[in-house]
Amino acid sequence: MFRTSYIEINKSAYQKNLKFLKSQIGAKTRFSSVIKGNAYGHGLEVFAPMAQACGVDHFSVFSADEAQRIKPFLNKDTDLLIMGDVYGTGLEWSVENGVEFFVFDFGRLHDAITIAKKLKIPAKIHIELETGMNRTGFESAEYPGLAEILKYSAEHVQLSGICTHFAGAESLSNFLRVKKQIKIFKEAVSWFEGQGFIFRYKHACCSAAVMRFPEMHLDLVRVGIMQYGFWPSGEVFAEFAMNQDDPKDPLRRLINWRSHVMSIKDIEPGQYVGYGSSFIAHKGMRIAIVPVGYSQGFSRSLSNHGRVVVGNQRENVVGIVNMNSISVDISQSPEIKPGDEVVLIGRQGDAELSVASFSEFSDLMNYEILTRLPVLIPRIVVED
Repeated sequence: MFRTSYIEINKSAYQKNLKFLKSQIGAKTRFSSVIKGNAYGHGLEVFAPMAQACGVDHFSVFSADEAQRIKPFLNKDTDLLIMGDVYGTGLEWSVENGVEFFVFDFGRLHDAITIAKKLKIPAKIHIELETGMNRTGFESAEYPGLAEILKYSAEHVQLSGICTHFAGAESLSNFLRVKKQIKIFKEAVSWFEGQGFIFRYKHACCSAAVMRFPEMHLDLVRVGIMQYGFWPSGEVFAEFAMNQDDPKDPLRRLINWRSHVMSIKDIEPGQYVGYGSSFIAHKGMRIAIVPVGYSQGFSRSLSNHGRVVVGNQRENVVGIVNMNSISVDISQSPEIKPGDEVVLIGRQGDAELSVASFSEFSDLMNYEILTRLPVLIPRIVVED
């Protein structure tokens, strides 16, 4: 093995998640797989082809560079949507390659029309409306001017969608705010349709909104975290489980992050482990050195209280997490030897270390842990 660790992506688990999500969404609503942030750490170039093989035919990314990375791996009839950053040569590339993108201000709209005229190819745009997130989107006062430009430039733009983004649908504390957004969005869509505009897709739902606001499934949903096997929040899962005869979690995690024991060291009582003096052995100990550290995404905040699974048991990280290695207390497992598998996230035998527990140890949320996993860690697809 040339790499110090690798990540497994479980295709069978993904198929189960996809089946569950589509059962919630229904047949009339198109499923868009959100693969921004390197497919939430699962590996863009590995995850998207796998998802495509499972029947996914629409993907959403954040930026033009993500779109350019994944476009060669997609089938001709698979649609690709940029929800965030795209400008300059990236915008021209998107128009030329039929990639759809959000338009949320007049500057991008004018640029898209200019490029479309130059290339003689309609720009496939999704008009994003500001409904209360206060991040990106056209304000209501801008609607008349926007409508005038869209009518005047009708031959240069394809109205692929009209959309918005909810501000925290995963939390009950945001319920009234989201309900207000829904009202604003519905009224805005009605206004534009009253002006004679026809949009291919009306869409607003992220993972949490799919579960909490089914009336807003509309034509398309943008599902991120749930397809990877994680609930957006404990609240969303609890709300779902309360309405089920069997409250078992229907989602399965796709990711398993694995490394190996590089070396083993016996420590005498009173000796320090690793850099500095943060850990001292109070008794004789056996330490396994694992070649993964903060440069590989194993946070330094896990020093002295992180966990790994080795020898089918959860074991403690001792000492400071180094750039390229961690020390693990294997005193209770004398049979462990160099080369044995170490699980950083995932399951080994009956022992498991979930992303959620990993997150608790490091004070990072699931999204952060996943997206911080370095791109250079190899990802491979496996099946049960």
